[in-house]
Amino acid sequence: MRVCFVSDGDLNDYEENYTGPAADVVCFSFRALGQVSYERELRGETSLFEDAALLSKEGKNIVICGCYTDARGIRRKSAVVAERGRILGVSDMVNCIDEEEYRCGAGVKIYDTKIGKIGVIVAEDLYFPQIMQTLSVCGVDLAVCIYEELNDSLEQTLIRAGAFLYGIPICMCAYGYAQAADIAGKLAFSSAQSPCFYQPEREKEYHLVETRQRGFFRRKKSGF
Repeated sequence: MRVCFVSDGDLNDYEENYTGPAADVVCFSFRALGQVSYERELRGETSLFEDAALLSKEGKNIVICGCYTDARGIRRKSAVVAERGRILGVSDMVNCIDEEEYRCGAGVKIYDTKIGKIGVIVAEDLYFPQIMQTLSVCGVDLAVCIYEELNDSLEQTLIRAGAFLYGIPICMCAYGYAQAADIAGKLAFSSAQSPCFYQPEREKEYHLVETRQRGFFRRKKSGF
């Protein structure tokens, strides 16, 4: 699986200027599509989602683009996922911290593609380990995090910890920077170039974990 990160520029810049090797997955930061209004998309006034689908059709691959969606005034941080000309879905950030201009979405989505199951982590959902745990339990082969601007080494620490604890490689595409962690918890890749490439290894490590816990009490039935 070959992953391309486009941390700077939009879809048109990538399509017009890039002539390098093909990738199985192309990840774009939030600057790729910017603001997307569902109403304007449905009325045909804009075609941003269609542009992502067409790019995936031309490359015969998967395209994941960060964007800010607007549904009748309700704004969310989102990521649209397209594969070979077809929109697979839109993932919304499901956790909002305090009160801010962006609202939370509903549900974590997993995309079953021709190259395996891909889970998408949107922006600050990275701060909530249950998101990565859910993706791991559901058997994803790769987690892709579309982020905004990085805060020193915090996000790097989080993807390394998540990859190690939940056994899934995690790739992150943010403004001006891309990085990836392997299931050993190591920083396997980082680059400020755009575009840049990384090829995560498919590793599935399973272990039997036992624990003792109080609770789940059931009274023994008395005999008759």
